[in-house]
Order: sequence, then C-alpha cells, then structure tokens
Amino acid sequence: MTTAPSQNITRLLLEWSDGKSGALESLFPLVYEELRVIAQSHLRRERSAHTLQRTALVHEAFLRLVDQKSVTWQSRAHFFALASQMMRRILVDHARRRSTAKRGADAVRVDLDGALEEVSGDLDFEEFDQVLQRYETLEPRSGRLVELRFFGGLSIEEAASVLEISVATAKRDWAVARAWLQRELTGS
Repeated sequence: MTTAPSQNITRLLLEWSDGKSGALESLFPLVYEELRVIAQSHLRRERSAHTLQRTALVHEAFLRLVDQKSVTWQSRAHFFALASQMMRRILVDHARRRSTAKRGADAVRVDLDGALEEVSGDLDFEEFDQVLQRYETLEPRSGRLVELRFFGGLSIEEAASVLEISVATAKRDWAVARAWLQRELTGS
C-alpha cells in the first residue's frame, strides 16, 4: 500500500501539523491514489448501484481530514488509518440517509468474504457497523484493529504500528475479532 515513499508523506504530514504553508498542497498528490484505493476497497463492499462515487468519497474524506485541527500526525499509517475511519463514517452516514429515505427498501450490502474470511454472504452495512461498535465497547483495541484492516486495508504490520502493539498481539487480536464477528454475524 505504498505509492509514495513513507518518509516523504510522514515529513509532509509533520510539516502540515506544524502549520508550514505548502505542505498540504504537496501532500495531496502523494496520497491521492492511495486514498482512491482505500475508497475503492470500501465501495467494493457496497451494493452495485451505490450512488456515492469513489472520487466523491476521497474528496469528502480529505476535506474532513483537513478540518482536523487537533490532530498531530505521527506517520503515513496514522494518516491513512484516520482517512479510512473518515470513509467509514461517510459511508455509514450515507447508508443511514438512504435507509431513512427509503424505509423498507433493500439495505446497503457489504461482502465480508475478503476481509473476514470465515464470514460468508452479504451483510447489511449498517448492521455490520452496529456489530463492530458493540465489539469495540468490549474490546476497543481489537475493534480498532478490525476497523484499520477491514475499512483501511492496512496490513497486520501497519495496523500494529498505528495501534502501537506488536505484530504478534495484532495477529492474536485479529483472530479473536474475526471469530467474534463471525459468531455475531452468522448467529453460529
């Protein structure tokens, strides 16, 4: 998931945090393609006729990131983790608005096969978000790990870095989270 050297992105993020003019303008072209990949990953799990386009999702997430005045950027992985979290919120908000507008209509569907290997079939995006929120109340760190991996497309190593835990701990947390989510989502 590296299209530009991590050091350049991290350096620009730190300069942006420090208020250096021009850092944001230099940063956007370096992260744009990677943000599009993350957005595509999110949208691939949506229903086929989803009205939110990848470019719109990227731009909305980036605008929300720019508005984050209190964030002290730590690294490239930190930036993309927060970007993914923003995309998740945008998609959930979009699904809620759609659901409110069309009570009883088909809900937004998410295919979990790729991210949570043991869970098969389609899942309502809002339902998945609610299940993940319940899990996050029980296991905040593991819930965040699921968010980083599923929504952010981060590897175990990248997610471990963001969470400041060992890779071995991240792998254990991932295994437990997958099992719990599978049980909750399939009822078995």
